[in-house]
Amino acid sequence: MRVVVVGGGVIGLTTAYELAREGVEVVLVDARGTGLGASAVNAGWFVPAEAAPVPGPGMVLQTLRWMLRRDSPVYIRPSLHPRSVAFLLAMWRRCNARDQRAGFEANLRLASDTAEVLDAYRADGIDFEMHAGGLLMAFTERENLEHHLGNLDLVRRFGLDPRVLVGDDVRAHEPLLSDRVHGGIFFPLERHLDPRALVQGLHARLLDLGVKVVEHSPVTGVRRAGRVVTAVVTQAGPVDGDAVVLAAGAWTGRLSALAGHRLPVRPGKGYSIDVPALALRGATNLSDAKVALTLYGDRLRLAGTMEFAGLDERVNDARVRAILRAPGAYLRAWQPPDGPLRPRAGMRPMTPDGLPAIVRLPGTSNAYVSTGHGLLGVTLAAGSARALAEFVVRGTRPPQLAPFDPARL
Repeated sequence: MRVVVVGGGVIGLTTAYELAREGVEVVLVDARGTGLGASAVNAGWFVPAEAAPVPGPGMVLQTLRWMLRRDSPVYIRPSLHPRSVAFLLAMWRRCNARDQRAGFEANLRLASDTAEVLDAYRADGIDFEMHAGGLLMAFTERENLEHHLGNLDLVRRFGLDPRVLVGDDVRAHEPLLSDRVHGGIFFPLERHLDPRALVQGLHARLLDLGVKVVEHSPVTGVRRAGRVVTAVVTQAGPVDGDAVVLAAGAWTGRLSALAGHRLPVRPGKGYSIDVPALALRGATNLSDAKVALTLYGDRLRLAGTMEFAGLDERVNDARVRAILRAPGAYLRAWQPPDGPLRPRAGMRPMTPDGLPAIVRLPGTSNAYVSTGHGLLGVTLAAGSARALAEFVVRGTRPPQLAPFDPARL
């Protein structure tokens, strides 16, 4: 069996890896070099405890208020394009507690054994920096903390052991927090890793496993014979296979249209900036500001914002400045670093309900899709890859994939 995987981000790389481990002949095709974009510049968090979908209660009014600020955590560029309008209407219909909770549970099931899989990756020779120091969600606003308490029963059911810390208890846990922080929730089992090292390690291991990696080859077309996709067409020529997996992140919507069924996948741009390291205890979510702090051995990464503005990877300086200001409300004596910085942007693939689209592409018999992981690419990649590889190879859909069928979109 020969499978063509389109997309060299963390989703495509992990999918190719799992297929190769099943003994499948794999060709991975990427429009540029593997591991770039969102896969390289994200916060690097494996955080099932924060795996609730983006659409949720109160999001509509909050987003409308944020749209009046150029430096807000969420920005939607106004557009009357029918696909943009349809996407936002569908997203706003999902902004309720019932749908968000159901999606949260589905994500938790998909990520249930990922910690063990990450350990297995390293045991198999995939080299990447990883830390198991837990995650702290910090809140300056009491209402936001209380809102997050509502799903802790679900998190506990999956064995994630959340610990609520209020007042001085949260500062005892993380001494760098200022008196402005009302409280927090600490999840001791969450991890963080260097996402660039992960994708580089996966690329190297794929080559060891005999996977053919074709870089700098954008897909320009798809060949079909009825419901069967026979090949993807690249600038270097066609690449044929018995099956095709579309895992090109925010670009998967366009690719799925070439295959005959456009999925409503929209890009949500995020930013990251690496600065000198701080003595934080571990990964910290500045939850009200929606900025992630990730501590590596030699640096601190600040990541955040969600910008719906099309496939535009340019860096918006106003949003970068907002990210750099955010720790000032949470950390003692924070000063944005002096000197030149290298902010980077990545396009997260978003769906209207905030859940990934995984399994077979509607209208085809042998084309599959794995996209729409949003802010949870690292968290959901391994679970998505293992389950989809099982489906492609054996033809039986694992039950944890049921909520992610692209046909729902």
